[in-house]
Amino acid sequence: MHSRIFAVLSVTALLTIPAAANKLFFFTTGNPDGQMATLSRVASTGKIQTETADDFFLTQSSTTLTQATFIGLIPTGLPLNSITEVEIEFYHVFPKDSGPFDNRVTTRTNSPADVEIASATRDSAAGTLSFTATLLNPNFPAANSVVNGINTFPNQFTGGEGPATGQEVLISVNFNTPIGLPADHYFFRPEALVNSGDFLWLSAPKGQFTGDLQTWIRNDDLAPDWSRVGTDITGQGPFDASFSLTGTTTPEPSTLGLLGGGVTALAYLRRKFLA
Repeated sequence: MHSRIFAVLSVTALLTIPAAANKLFFFTTGNPDGQMATLSRVASTGKIQTETADDFFLTQSSTTLTQATFIGLIPTGLPLNSITEVEIEFYHVFPKDSGPFDNRVTTRTNSPADVEIASATRDSAAGTLSFTATLLNPNFPAANSVVNGINTFPNQFTGGEGPATGQEVLISVNFNTPIGLPADHYFFRPEALVNSGDFLWLSAPKGQFTGDLQTWIRNDDLAPDWSRVGTDITGQGPFDASFSLTGTTTPEPSTLGLLGGGVTALAYLRRKFLA
């Protein structure tokens, strides 16, 4: 009888060892460097969607994202409430969630996937995120920009569309429904809709972490493909984009800790029930 009790309680002891505590997660590429501004626009009447995406790593077994920020330009003189909609998407790295390479762009190696992670999409129009805008600088210059010159191969190189100046704005986002993602390499894609003019996402200093990729861009005409802003379109860079992510992580369980906890619990049960 004792052996049965011990066997059942042994399994229970292993299953009830407390999990590692969640820890704060924070990632940032840093402040804008004034090198590049790229269109990042929600589709609206007479305007096609244009997406810019930059990458980041999650290294823990589970991360819950609750907030994000990104910094860009809106036209000079517009009030901050001219930003009427914000949408956030996350992508795996190609070839996940993608069809085969179609030769419409120079490469898809290390690009965002064809389609977003549906469960990780959040949209202010749908009420799944809320946002605020903060003016950082009323007159911020970017040395180059990519807005409309987003073309298929072999016409992908345009050199960019020249300098852009506007109001530097920080958009702070709360995910009303937090986003859960496992450990992996991802792309972050924010969009903002401005009721007059466009939102241009600003670049940040390159090389913020080991394995850092670069900023990619596409519009509805290029989709599902993407082009590299620096390498393909402007011949500069490569570039990162200015953003941050905040949340909590669940660390990978420690095998040693698990075994140690199990042995301690089993020793206690052996003394109690087999004495």
